[in-house]
Amino acid sequence: MALYDYSGALRQGRKRYQEAVSKGQYPYLPVLDDILSNTEIVSEVNLGIIDIPLDRVVGTKTQGRTQAFASNFMPLLGEKSEFGAKWGYLYDHQIEEGIHDPIFAYEFMNRYYVQEGNKRVSVLKYLRAYSISASVIRLIPKRSDNYDTKLYYEFLDFYQVSFNCDVWLSREGSYKRLLEAMGKKPEEVWTEDERQYFKAAHDRFSKVFYNIRTEDMEMTASDAFLKYVEFFSYDVAKERTADQMKKDLVRIWDELLLTSRGSEIALVEKPEVKEASSPKLLNWLLPGSAIEPEMLKPAFIYPKGKEVSSWVYAHELGRMYLEQHFKGKMHTRAFEDAGTEEEVLRAVDQAVEEGCNVIFTVAPQMAATSVKAAIKYPKLRIFNCSVNMSYSSIRTYYARMYESKFLMGALAAAMSEQEKLGYIADYPIYGMMSNINAFAMGAKMINPRAKIYLKWSGLKEHHCRQELEQEGITHISGEDLSAPSKASREYGLYCKAPDGTVENLATALTNWGKFYEQIVSQICRGDQEDRSLKGKKAINYWWGMSADVIDVICSKDLPSSTQKLIDFLKWSICCGSFRTFEGKIYAQKGQIVGEEGRCLTPEEIIRMGWLCENVVGHIPAIELFKPEAQAMIRFNGVKETGTEGEKG
Repeated sequence: MALYDYSGALRQGRKRYQEAVSKGQYPYLPVLDDILSNTEIVSEVNLGIIDIPLDRVVGTKTQGRTQAFASNFMPLLGEKSEFGAKWGYLYDHQIEEGIHDPIFAYEFMNRYYVQEGNKRVSVLKYLRAYSISASVIRLIPKRSDNYDTKLYYEFLDFYQVSFNCDVWLSREGSYKRLLEAMGKKPEEVWTEDERQYFKAAHDRFSKVFYNIRTEDMEMTASDAFLKYVEFFSYDVAKERTADQMKKDLVRIWDELLLTSRGSEIALVEKPEVKEASSPKLLNWLLPGSAIEPEMLKPAFIYPKGKEVSSWVYAHELGRMYLEQHFKGKMHTRAFEDAGTEEEVLRAVDQAVEEGCNVIFTVAPQMAATSVKAAIKYPKLRIFNCSVNMSYSSIRTYYARMYESKFLMGALAAAMSEQEKLGYIADYPIYGMMSNINAFAMGAKMINPRAKIYLKWSGLKEHHCRQELEQEGITHISGEDLSAPSKASREYGLYCKAPDGTVENLATALTNWGKFYEQIVSQICRGDQEDRSLKGKKAINYWWGMSADVIDVICSKDLPSSTQKLIDFLKWSICCGSFRTFEGKIYAQKGQIVGEEGRCLTPEEIIRMGWLCENVVGHIPAIELFKPEAQAMIRFNGVKETGTEGEKG
């Protein structure tokens, strides 16, 4: 039996060896002494005898017999060698009694290198064991800005409170996310019971995960455990059996695949247009592939009431448009004031009970909760209004609002006799920076000396309008739409005279009704590409003027020449002959963004973290914003990539 299994291990070893050689890679086990030759070690810590995961035992401490093993710890020496005989003896010992003697290993950067016990590791890896007992010395490198070193120090901070060596997360910030998901503070030291409960849950999950994962899945068991806890909660994870975890993993597998593949997002920049008669024909040819509008009952879930939130009010108008467009063939349902995760999930439950089969959650902070609902109701179609979100279980949708902001900037510069223009934003989330910069570029195109004075209404302490008034700024871009409860004309692009008189010049309109109409029409046609991209890319509908979901509504009192200019720019954007972020763009402090002959990619536009050179203002620290805004920024905020710039 041992000879047969040694031959099997030998085949695995030689196969890995040949694969490495063909790719120009080192085919043997890595040697820690070689790795440390250019590394400064600041401390050695004896961890004692602990169980270590075999998947992180990756090499040997010294050169020794490293060439007796391929890089996967499988043997390379022949069956009749002394090495083969000793390997076979250890194999029989493991099968009959189990290997109990601990190996001796060094831990460096959360990987283990064997000093004594290479063949024991080889046998247990061949048998797909999960862990091995080891006496471990930890080698701690000097702190640096190197990504791997920073990640390792995050692990060390986690170890200080958990005393757990098993957790290895591959992305910065993940240890903090795990603690938050567990309801723990970063400095909170765990009790012995808490450590035992966590280790049991993590080990149980890891064994299940490694039994079903594929070799090309670039994700650690701890990475997957973090996603599992975020989707199901840590309290659930502690109580789940291995069989229950396996069933849960099947439900979220596409989400894990998407994460392991880099969380890629497929931006769909325009809706598909098909013949109106195709649904019935397609439904006859392929039963179940297309449906009639009467068979859909969409539900809209809002974080606030429509009377107090201009954002919610705009989506409520979209819901009403949807019902009117389908002329009584479709009934919708609205749920207001779902501001917490519990309230969103409760609204989804109620919507499902009432027969709703399509859900629209209209705010970015609802995205993660929407995924939880999709996992609970796999047949439910859920759409979340957000951008730069990577989930496989839901679709996301957002408008290219920067296109309308560019027109508003051009209009502001054309109508103002001053070079100073005002812009009031709420908080720096994805999409907001492109809106601000597009406005600034539109203004600069008309008046090269135009300056945009940026103010943030989401700050704890703000006096946006008063500050702009003190600067003598009369032409201001405010929020796009006023909520019914706000009796104010200070929205859109407006001019405020010194005597307080307000003249509305234009407003940027996002026609969410047409957005919803086209999404629903796609569902009815049955042409959504669910299967082809499931687990591979997240799908984000990112439509603009060309899809007729973005517009600028101008005052009838505009000069005819100015109106013609706006109409021409609008036409140019719609047909694609003009692109806002094309060519060399100067950011604050002289930073150059882009280059001649190239347009910024959609990803670069969405993730902007810089401000144009003619913007007077900066991106404030997150702590300065209101609590509600802070939550939004943490979840969907931009990472500043430019310089802070001039503070207005």
